[in-house]
Amino acid sequence: MSAAEAAGGAAGFRRALAFEWVKFRSTRSTVSTTAVMAALPVPGAAFVAGTESLQPEDTVLGGSLTIAIPAMMLAAVLGALVICGEYASGTIRTTFAAVPRRGTVLAAKAALVSGLLFALALPAATGAYLLGDAMLGPSYAQGDPMPALLGVAGAFAVAGLLGLAVGTLVRHPAGAVTAVLGLLLLPSMLGPLFGDAERWVAGISPTAALEKLTQTSDATPESVGSLGPWPSLLLVAAYTALGLLAATALLRRRDA
Repeated sequence: MSAAEAAGGAAGFRRALAFEWVKFRSTRSTVSTTAVMAALPVPGAAFVAGTESLQPEDTVLGGSLTIAIPAMMLAAVLGALVICGEYASGTIRTTFAAVPRRGTVLAAKAALVSGLLFALALPAATGAYLLGDAMLGPSYAQGDPMPALLGVAGAFAVAGLLGLAVGTLVRHPAGAVTAVLGLLLLPSMLGPLFGDAERWVAGISPTAALEKLTQTSDATPESVGSLGPWPSLLLVAAYTALGLLAATALLRRRDA
């Protein structure tokens, strides 16, 4: 690739990213979903601490991030809405007219979703932990917040990318949201049906990676697999990347 082609590709990506940001902040559904997702962890931590519902064997980190799973579900829904909303409204044709390279469009959406979710999830999770620590005091084990909080923010970003991949493949908003929520919830729900294989079935879910990162006492090897938190997150990131590659290939082939 020549220097001119590389410069043109970079300029095209920057243009696509700027275009995506304008659409994102001007769409009510994406803005409201993002706001609720970012706001959930802190009041969740206050509720757990205020009701003294933390289990004796749990950690402050795990208890403070009890509501992280519903928040991560919203992150995945957000990723799906970023592209499904355009298919539903028909603006995807305008997007492809402005940026003809469809792979660049999807890359810009992925950069926006992952960067924004990480940037919002990290302070939200950190704030929840600090509030829980202040309210719960020394009665419980603290857990190891760093680098676990970075992993939690990363899990939110990966969930958003998973939603984007599913949304690109499905295109219909309701269908994509249903599919991505199923990917998050069904492995842990169906795991007990597989007997000794439960730990492997349940362990492939993004929610399993999140539970391990938050160090909750519910994240036992029997229920969410025997992989450690970081290998579990890497596994989820790997099949999310494969999903995005498949979505890119399909996006290039079919009509808008």
